[in-house]
Amino acid sequence: MPKTALDKVGLILIGHGSRLPHNQQNLEKLAEILRQRSKFKIVEIAFMMKNTPTIAESIDTLARRGVSKIVLVPAFLAPGVHTTQEIPELIDVKTKEPLLKAHGIELVYGEPLGSDERIGEILEEKALRALGQEIKHDGEIVDAYTIAASGKIVDKSMKLIREAIGDTLAQVPKNQVPIIERAVHATADPEFAKILVISKDAVDAGIAAIKAGAKIVTDVKMVKAGINEARLKKFGGKISTYMNDERVVKLANAESLTRSAAAMRLAIEDGLDGAIVLIGNAPTAALELTQQIKKGAVKPALIIAVPVGYVGAAESKEVVAKLPVPFIITRGRKGGSTIAVAVFNSLLSMAEGKAYG
Repeated sequence: MPKTALDKVGLILIGHGSRLPHNQQNLEKLAEILRQRSKFKIVEIAFMMKNTPTIAESIDTLARRGVSKIVLVPAFLAPGVHTTQEIPELIDVKTKEPLLKAHGIELVYGEPLGSDERIGEILEEKALRALGQEIKHDGEIVDAYTIAASGKIVDKSMKLIREAIGDTLAQVPKNQVPIIERAVHATADPEFAKILVISKDAVDAGIAAIKAGAKIVTDVKMVKAGINEARLKKFGGKISTYMNDERVVKLANAESLTRSAAAMRLAIEDGLDGAIVLIGNAPTAALELTQQIKKGAVKPALIIAVPVGYVGAAESKEVVAKLPVPFIITRGRKGGSTIAVAVFNSLLSMAEGKAYG
């Protein structure tokens, strides 16, 4: 299938479901990883039981988004009753397939993970880590001491970065330098030194909010996963994301919102005054936040808005930059969860009294 054809393909990852939150969190992280890889631009999750959205709900969601094909892949290790009988029954292929076909949508059901060599590599790495060892990309096994020594690599990287973007760094306030350096280090892209825009009071506002134990809200799980919660908790802070809140799907359907916009609206309803909001993926979350700020419904301490993409990303960030609220954005289409995490972690390091770390 040509690469461009995948733009109209919706992917659904199917999990079993559990009363515990970890199952849903892991599946959402996998979905976000696939979105960031960008081969499949539309990725949703679904569950057999206990969690939402259900398989039928996710199929309906993708159908409304105008896809021409929906592929469902069970996130299970091996074929079994769940993957060969129960999930096909929940998909209701006999009923769903003709209805979707009538609307020009093809339904495809994929295989579980199986005994793939790449899974073997992951299991091997987990075992080595449990033994206090690590495995490098070239297959060489190293111990924890060697890993600690890798700090020298960071120092060398920072030296090279400063040589590459020194002219830009010389023109910005000193408290912005660690953020710019970290963004370039995280992406290996010097262009971020030019497109990262930090409002005059953003750094001080972010550090003060972290030290005050402010609420941190992210648009997606991927951003939340990149922040060291143990470090944040020392200040009394807590990170939240509303994407998996069961109220999101209901609100999105009722108000014709995207899930990201609905999640942001719920976060605002729960209270975001004095909070730090991190948006690394969803332009509609930034637009929803902007609208609510203009209405006077909320006043966060800092907005870090760096969504990536071709549709709405650049525009949403420019709207944020016009608000009477401290902000950090990237101009244009570039950005992403990695940048949101890099910016916040730099602020966290500065709140701890470090320039980088």
